[in-house]
Amino acid sequence: MEFAIHAEGLKKRFGDHEVLAGVDLLVRPGTVLGLLGPNGAGKTTTVRTLATLLEPDAGRATVAGYDVVRKPKEVRRRIGLAGQYAAVDELLTGRENLVLIGRLMGLGRRGALTRAEELLDGFGLQGAAGRAARTYSGGMRRRLDLAACLVAAPEVLFLDEPTTGLDPASRMTLWQQVREQVKQGVTVLLTTQYLEEADYLADRITVFGSGRVIAEGTADELKRKVGEERLEVSVDGAEALETAAAALGRAASDAPVVDREARRIAVRLADGIGGVARAAAELDGAGVQVTDFAVRRPSLDEVFLQLTGASAEGARR
Repeated sequence: MEFAIHAEGLKKRFGDHEVLAGVDLLVRPGTVLGLLGPNGAGKTTTVRTLATLLEPDAGRATVAGYDVVRKPKEVRRRIGLAGQYAAVDELLTGRENLVLIGRLMGLGRRGALTRAEELLDGFGLQGAAGRAARTYSGGMRRRLDLAACLVAAPEVLFLDEPTTGLDPASRMTLWQQVREQVKQGVTVLLTTQYLEEADYLADRITVFGSGRVIAEGTADELKRKVGEERLEVSVDGAEALETAAAALGRAASDAPVVDREARRIAVRLADGIGGVARAAAELDGAGVQVTDFAVRRPSLDEVFLQLTGASAEGARR
């Protein structure tokens, strides 16, 4: 199977509002695709369509090799889905939640219990396995929800903003668990509002805007679309700022950008390490004492804002 997820021209309309306007996606097995975009861009509708919860108005898609419209039962047997809120039964214990799902998935009493214990161990929930899920913290509930998605060992996992509302430690724990699943060959489609989450987890990123794919590539490829690497130099004192700006101007083809309040100068260097070396030599020759000297790429936040600014404005109207 060349692609675990393959979508062509997906369209979906709710009344007069076109939510998906011809979405194409390709996701190779054992990789993570991150879907980014402002609210209302169509990310969740895409996930629900690929997970067979919605039927597209046009286009076609296959997941794990099966058509989502013609073979929805086959697709459901091979996927796991975690929505934006933990879907666990709060009256049941953590163990009971997983055993129930295993029994419903046809694993049998013993098989369901064995699988539940494996997942409780893997997700660090064994100590709370006998407690009612209503006593779990938000991070524990999300871990239990993700474990529940994995009871049937799915080939493809859909995660729709899985770490919304979690503290940084809980978010990192969930990221590590997602990476472990990918190591085992699971394909993940992830929607997120956290740019660092996509940067950390995704092999490739697709940016949505107004129901369309407006950019696609690795995080590095998308960052290069926004701009080249830049050298940022910080100094201590207004006089040093002027001297440093003049020195950096001699090492670069573009005029330096000076932030007087932060006492920082940014300049684009076209020829990589050679330009950095010339900049350092010019600063040293001018006797400038720097407090920070670093080459920085555009952040994924800058990519997001530049690519989706117009689309985000449209989504708010």
